[in-house]
Amino acid sequence: MKITGIIPARYESSRLPGKALEMIGDKPMIMHVYEQAIKAEMISKVVVATDDHRILDVLLEAGIPVVMTARSHKSGTDRCHEAVTQLNEDAEYIVNIQGDEPFIDPAQIDLLARLCNGKNEIATLVTRLQDDSDLQNPNIVKVVRSISGKALYFSRSPIPYFRDPESSEWTSQFTYWRHLGMYAYRRDILQEISALKSGKLESAESLEQLRWLENDFSIVTADTGISTLGVDTPDDLEKARKIWEGKQN
Repeated sequence: MKITGIIPARYESSRLPGKALEMIGDKPMIMHVYEQAIKAEMISKVVVATDDHRILDVLLEAGIPVVMTARSHKSGTDRCHEAVTQLNEDAEYIVNIQGDEPFIDPAQIDLLARLCNGKNEIATLVTRLQDDSDLQNPNIVKVVRSISGKALYFSRSPIPYFRDPESSEWTSQFTYWRHLGMYAYRRDILQEISALKSGKLESAESLEQLRWLENDFSIVTADTGISTLGVDTPDDLEKARKIWEGKQN
């Protein structure tokens, strides 16, 4: 099974503009992501898809494969689709690797790749959520799964609502799942979902994967058992820098 990894990296970000080029140690964050991604054993190649010449120039100078995509894309999925079209990729699956997770574990990428069996349309990763404050945090996306591991619904709200206990006891009495925003798409499915119009569920929660569920596409999940740090805010960036410093020391 041929699998290509695409790392979407746009320049603008509402909470941390230009974060792809923010330095963590001696290199920009996007380079950390790329270097982790190419360690995955089941990925044939990895390419960065950006919308800004500043990111493009830095990566080209470092010899990292990169393609320029439109600034108008509203999601990493759409950017992946354009990149795949530009590259004329013949891969059977495309893995969308988040460009703001500098310490992503290559084993996570391989776990996702193992779900690329020719039958699964879309696959993604989850990890157990054990902190009550994270459960209530709307920036942390929760997911409810079926017995077989298919995603039933994603939400910024705590789902399911646990009726009887106090909310501070929910994570100790029930298994809640946190969604990690890395996807694998079967190539034909990527083309189909990129043509979909935004639906009511997506508009309400601002979660693109709800568009796919609302249109009857299937999303399978796997538990990685690993939580990663996504850099969305200046505070996240400082955490990442401290983690890097700790690794060097």
